Amino acid sequence: MDKLKELNIKGHLLTAISFLIPIVCGAGFLIAIGMGFGGTFQDQLIQGEFSIWDTLATMGGAGLGLLPVVIATGISYSIAEKPGIAPGFIIGLTANAIGAGFIGGILGGFLAGYLAIAILKHIKVPKWAKGLMPTLIIPFFTSIIGGLIMVYVIGLPIAAFTSLLTNALDSLGSSSLLMFGGVVGILSGVDYGGPINKTVFAFVLTMQAEGVNGPITALQLVNTATPIGFGLAYFIAKLFRKNIYTPIETEALKSAVPMGFINIVEGVIPIVMNNIVRCVIATAIGGAAGGAVSMSLGADATVPFGGVLMLPTMTNPWSGVAALLVNILVTGLTLALIMKNKTQEQINLQTEVEEDDIDVNDIKIL
Repeated sequence: MDKLKELNIKGHLLTAISFLIPIVCGAGFLIAIGMGFGGTFQDQLIQGEFSIWDTLATMGGAGLGLLPVVIATGISYSIAEKPGIAPGFIIGLTANAIGAGFIGGILGGFLAGYLAIAILKHIKVPKWAKGLMPTLIIPFFTSIIGGLIMVYVIGLPIAAFTSLLTNALDSLGSSSLLMFGGVVGILSGVDYGGPINKTVFAFVLTMQAEGVNGPITALQLVNTATPIGFGLAYFIAKLFRKNIYTPIETEALKSAVPMGFINIVEGVIPIVMNNIVRCVIATAIGGAAGGAVSMSLGADATVPFGGVLMLPTMTNPWSGVAALLVNILVTGLTLALIMKNKTQEQINLQTEVEEDDIDVNDIKIL
């Protein structure tokens, strides 16, 4: 167990996902906007035969198509630092070439990183050749060994496992879809873009790489709905004659809600930190409801990011709208009901603390 902890598998995976998410966001927005305006992904952009929307869809699709390469490179870099970049990239490309998909990219990244470390430790070279280790020796040996293992050893089991998982998800009945969607919704929302969300994201992105779009759509819709639900809670609470937010938190909502529309959930974290338990409960209940509706109605966005921009990429956009509305309403109502009413004295006290003036005389320049 100690040896397994030393490998830090989860840490390396989360590091790679943190590298991956900006690429997913950028490519996701490109393909969502392109497809939203009627563009299609093109295998090749032939001059004079494509529109600006085809261009955006193709740019985004090309970026998303390289996600196995990105995750492999990120994991390998996290393990071996700079010497791991080239082998991670090459083995990730190999995983893509044999159809091993996102799972292949993850395994390929670990393979490349640990091979690079092993070669760095165990292969001794003359002093004059040490400069060649990170630029030639490690990339060459790691790439050829890891690439052959990927093609002849790892590839077949990965393909079989992925096919089994895909078939299992495709065969889920209505009640199972509700339950699965609810679990995805809960896990997606409870840490607001943190490690749990990223771990689930890696799993559902694997499914999308195999053509199963439902799980990642549920996750992204929950991320989109949560900040908007926090905003709705403000107005519902007013109907109950409650003040659930301080003025500082209300100001935070003004940026958190617009961020939610484009699938950025982290804007609510300053609010959550002031009342973690109640906010997490409301988020979990809303996420479970939204995820269940999303999966049961078959919301199937073809892009892994974009917030409301994902809707035009769905076979039935109204399924996504319904999931969003349910999630927003349940989150907002639950939060408005369970949050304590803040008295005017509490609001004034916190405002005074937040707005305490800085005394210039206290500032010292060393």
